[in-house]
Amino acid sequence: MNGPPLARYDATLQGLARKDRLRTLAPRAGLDFSSNDYLGLAASKRLGDSVAAAIAQGTPVGATGSRLLRGNAPEHEQLEADAAAFFGAERALFFGSGYIANFALLTALPQKGDLLVLDELVHASMHEGAQAGRAEFKLAAHNDVGAIEDAITRWRAEGGMGRVWIAVESLYSMDGDRAPMESIVALADRHEAFLVVDEAHATGVWGPDGRGLAAAFEGRDNVIALHTCGKALGASGALVTGPQTLCDYLINRCRPFIYATAPSPLMAVAAREALAMLSDEPMRRARLHDRVAFAGRQLAERCGVMSSGSQIQPFVIGDNRRTIAVAAALQARSFDIRGIRPPTVPEGTSRLRISLTLNVDKADICAMVEALAEVLAQK
Repeated sequence: MNGPPLARYDATLQGLARKDRLRTLAPRAGLDFSSNDYLGLAASKRLGDSVAAAIAQGTPVGATGSRLLRGNAPEHEQLEADAAAFFGAERALFFGSGYIANFALLTALPQKGDLLVLDELVHASMHEGAQAGRAEFKLAAHNDVGAIEDAITRWRAEGGMGRVWIAVESLYSMDGDRAPMESIVALADRHEAFLVVDEAHATGVWGPDGRGLAAAFEGRDNVIALHTCGKALGASGALVTGPQTLCDYLINRCRPFIYATAPSPLMAVAAREALAMLSDEPMRRARLHDRVAFAGRQLAERCGVMSSGSQIQPFVIGDNRRTIAVAAALQARSFDIRGIRPPTVPEGTSRLRISLTLNVDKADICAMVEALAEVLAQK
């Protein structure tokens, strides 16, 4: 007998609770030190007005079908044309989310007989795509270009004959550190490899006009980038930018693109407006960079934390229970900071993920750092 139908699921949840890894949903509350709305665009008047104007002009809420059926709206095509021009790529494709886009890329493009090498800390969506895809895949130590090259060299020595693919993030979501892009591109060129760069946390914040940390390499025939629209751009969805040929291939062979209902045309309107705002309102990036530097100094002085140099500042605690206790104490003081535990981060590295956005000012940052120092002394 298999026992009660829900028993295995109850047992899993109880096991997570014993390890202090049980997740629950919590409402938004307090000052925003946890979102990815880095430039404060999600609730901006200009973004809201663009969507309101589109509704007034008859833009539908729903796409009504996949892009290959009746779901291909003018708003999608306008966004893609503007995005390709903005990021300097031949073509752009709009997906419903960054998770789906990463999964789609790595299940559709690397072929059987190819090798895919991932930085071990890339987004879960890339890991899922690698596991579900047709290519052999290897993990390389984080930001270790030599480890990537060693994986390629061993694979070739063992008879690997296909194309090599390398997948990295330009700015890592849990550590806030940058990939050594120039060295990785040089490595890809040496091995005639394709490079997939997830710019999720760099788009809008870093690079010329917020075009990301791989901006200098877009337009190459071996570089594919992913720019999410639900973080600094304040909307939702994701843009894949790259060579026309690869985008055409995705349209023809990428199941998550072919069979999914297209994203809302209203989100295409919002994302297009957000791209225009990156060019029109550079002061947003300047203010954010100033707050990042300010927060880095405050955290170093009061809490002994080394600055990540980005809008994502980790504070590694290690123990799951203490991490959650510190986060809860900060939330009780109206600072929305969340604890991040395995498997999102490696075992023994549970942490606070402090996110810096334009939704808080320097006074808020000072108050948060002071509260953090006090809570750490107590917990």
